[in-house]
Amino acid sequence: MNFGASPFGGLTTAVKNLILINVIFYVASLVFYGTFGFAIEDYLGLHLPTAEAFNPFQLVTYMFLHAYFSPGEGIIFFHLFFNMFALFMFGRMLEVVWGTRRFLIYYFVTGIGAAIVHILTQYIEVMPMMDAITHYMNNASPENLKAFLNEDVQIRSYEMKQQFNEFVQSYNQLIDNNPDKAIALSKEYMVQYRNGYLNSFVTVGASGAVFGILLAFGMLFPNTQLMLLFPPIPIKAKYFVIIYGLVELFLGIRNFSMDNVAHWAHLGGMLFGFILIKYWKNRGIYY
Repeated sequence: MNFGASPFGGLTTAVKNLILINVIFYVASLVFYGTFGFAIEDYLGLHLPTAEAFNPFQLVTYMFLHAYFSPGEGIIFFHLFFNMFALFMFGRMLEVVWGTRRFLIYYFVTGIGAAIVHILTQYIEVMPMMDAITHYMNNASPENLKAFLNEDVQIRSYEMKQQFNEFVQSYNQLIDNNPDKAIALSKEYMVQYRNGYLNSFVTVGASGAVFGILLAFGMLFPNTQLMLLFPPIPIKAKYFVIIYGLVELFLGIRNFSMDNVAHWAHLGGMLFGFILIKYWKNRGIYY
């Protein structure tokens, strides 16, 4: 297969358009945030289904975004670059084998599948907080509020920080003179806090679909030699995919505190890709 010498000469139809759409969304996020202070990720990024900011279309739109709140940071550009580089390197061959229609079906199935798996794991993360909020709402008291604020509260955005400061100031002014009103105010704040907390979980990036593509490449071309950058050694595609998947599984389980990478989304993309490929193979449409 000859993909051509120029950067865009060897691009297949779907891969070319997917890369262009991702770049357009990235530039748009920079322009909207820099000009209007508006983060389009708040609207198009993937939120938890129980969050006020959730919309079903986010299961698709999230995979075209690669910036959130700080779109000028270089690390976000590299997130976009490496995702599009992987799509360019491996997606072209899959589109040639499968055709544009089947390749796009695979891309969106793995991207949406990644979102579903990621949401499920996020619920495991947020459930303790939801339980703590419910416990306070059913047992509201100054002592329980103090315990919640000291042990459970998480301020995840500038808006939540402002709301917290305003609540503390108002609560402190009321608690001695009008404790009933102070407790009522604390319940109102808990509702506000719950909404802000759930809305603060936003996921963006094409990584889930890209990991699905890596999985497919390893299954269709298992003995193709890949040259790693670090360390610079050759490795067969099938072993590369297996090792990468195990690393993602380890990082997802360990859930390091400073790690904000959606490892379970990556694994979800690979899982849904594996299922879809097996389904196609059983129906005789693997190639």
